[in-house]
Amino acid sequence: MLPVLPELPLLQGLAPLYQPNAKVLILGSMPGQASLDSQQYYGHPRNQLWPLLQQLFGVDASLDYPSRCQQALAAKVALWDVIGNCQRQGSLDSAIVGSSIRFNPLVELCQQLPDLQKIWLNGGKAVQSFRQYQRQQSTSWPDSTITVHELPSTSPAHASLTFAAKLELWRQALVSSNA
Repeated sequence: MLPVLPELPLLQGLAPLYQPNAKVLILGSMPGQASLDSQQYYGHPRNQLWPLLQQLFGVDASLDYPSRCQQALAAKVALWDVIGNCQRQGSLDSAIVGSSIRFNPLVELCQQLPDLQKIWLNGGKAVQSFRQYQRQQSTSWPDSTITVHELPSTSPAHASLTFAAKLELWRQALVSSNA
């Protein structure tokens, strides 16, 4: 096991949000501190994931968290993160201690999603971590029926793109996914 830093707590991510009929799996890197504190995916009030899901799937971003989750599930959208455990000071992906990363069992989840068509990677750290996870797999994964899209982060820390620009890129992934 790789060393961890005793001065930082080992953070535990959230359980996956999914139904077996999911067609799109959105993978973040690791929930930020606001999300961990509230035990809600994309719990920071300025995170743009829920407004994007409103535009793309009709999920009402103004609803309470359980209702938003139900609407996402009804739209055949699943949520999880590539990283299951790690050490990090604060919420920034750049603060994740690389040697502390433990990946979620993504292959096992995807085996429970027979209709899965797309994996959407939410931000650069999710992309980097997903590629690292893929390298650790003994077989080619995901299989050729599942395509992977690298999308800009919905985090408020990723302000180099406007909401409209992010929406266009996410919309392109939806259109190409047949989901």
